[in-house]
Amino acid sequence: MLAPERQSHILKELQLHEAVRVTDIAGALNVSEMTIRRDIETLDHKGLARKIHGGATRLALLSAVEPGFLLNVDRELGAKTAIARQALTMITPGMTIALTGGTTTYQLAVHLAAELGRLRNLTIVTNSLKAAEILYRHQGDSGCQVIVTGGERTPSEALVGPVARMALSALNTDLCFMGVHGLDSERGLSSPNLLEAETNAAFIESTSRLVVLADNTKFQVRALAGIAPLSAVDTIITDDGVAPATLEVFASLVPTFMAAPDSSPNTPANPTGKSS
Repeated sequence: MLAPERQSHILKELQLHEAVRVTDIAGALNVSEMTIRRDIETLDHKGLARKIHGGATRLALLSAVEPGFLLNVDRELGAKTAIARQALTMITPGMTIALTGGTTTYQLAVHLAAELGRLRNLTIVTNSLKAAEILYRHQGDSGCQVIVTGGERTPSEALVGPVARMALSALNTDLCFMGVHGLDSERGLSSPNLLEAETNAAFIESTSRLVVLADNTKFQVRALAGIAPLSAVDTIITDDGVAPATLEVFASLVPTFMAAPDSSPNTPANPTGKSS
């Protein structure tokens, strides 16, 4: 097992537990305790974990830790629902669309599943196991096709890695709806998972238009791995909880910025900035 894989394992354990022991990690990974101590020293040096006697403890914020799907699915649910409803207005019958992993894109899948009878003959490419499951269950006779990329499963129930990237390299989509861990005005889109970042970059390469779905907590956040600069983004859809200063900054950096009203989900959001 390579060092990045061991260190990712340590960070995932710290997501579940406040502290981990060197002996436990070494036993689970079948490597020496000295190896794990070096990994912990590396994470401590990078500011991703704190070295303590006999192990490591989590920091208050771990930008390299990937939250599990069940941990995040109900967080900011009102905002994610508003974002999903707004994103749904961009989809028309016959489109080929892509959905990346994440709980906000999952909410779009939930709302899209209920509208497949109206939005007929869609082709939906996704690496999200949860999105694929609900769309497949509701496709009925809508003529819609669900394509799953394949790949290595992540805590966020996404499929990533070389298999996913290879599948995406052969496909073309009209729209890609992407969920992200962080949106930074200087560093762009990011993920705590290196393989997910690479897979999301492949989604971007295969689409004509990139639509980022991000609730107000995702702004000015930098995670471990960069996905793409903001120049690759066509549209950002967020909720109306975004701070005015943040809205002003990001609206000037992408062609279309939408803040969907949480309290009035049926009212179309007003695009801010240039029209795409």
